[in-house]
Amino acid sequence: MKSIFYIVLASMLLLGIAVSLHAQDDGQTALEFRKELNDQYSDPEESPLKGKAKHFKGHVFFEVDTALRVEAHFVRSLNALPFQMKTTTSRRPTYEKYGEAQFTLYGKEFRLSVYQNHQLRETEEYKNYLFLPFTDLTNGEESYRGGRFIDLEIPEGDMLVIDFNKAYNPYCAYNKDYSCPIPPAENNLEVFVRAGVKKPNK
Repeated sequence: MKSIFYIVLASMLLLGIAVSLHAQDDGQTALEFRKELNDQYSDPEESPLKGKAKHFKGHVFFEVDTALRVEAHFVRSLNALPFQMKTTTSRRPTYEKYGEAQFTLYGKEFRLSVYQNHQLRETEEYKNYLFLPFTDLTNGEESYRGGRFIDLEIPEGDMLVIDFNKAYNPYCAYNKDYSCPIPPAENNLEVFVRAGVKKPNK
């Protein structure tokens, strides 16, 4: 079974995302995200599709919606205890709740927990990497049933930009050989988040 470091690192390399800390955006960074994601899924050396990468026709995305790029108030967790996050297999990688993002979406207040992987934070390149897994009401019908992920970086202050247009599917949505984190129940959004990657084409 692949190690947690390989899987999460592969995900980071796959996305190649530069996380912006500015709330104002016309959707251009989301379009750049789409191109990079499609290009890298088509690359046999980086794609979870492996031998099938050359036949990849591109992800299906929701329309870019700048209203789903939100500015969240970020509250750092104090004395958070490490825990083993559930995955789609028996693997249990160690994470820690790094903080909580509080934001308004469609006129409602929401909060999501943001996590830090213990193994990745020991590396220089990914020591500032934060992980945001979530589920929402689109799962199963419009988006992948197992939820989606967003990559973030540790903010300098108490503001964190979450761009749902950059929400992507875990590797196991495309290849069952991978072991993927399952979004904790506390990160379920009771709203339709129609942004980012839709469920895989079959």
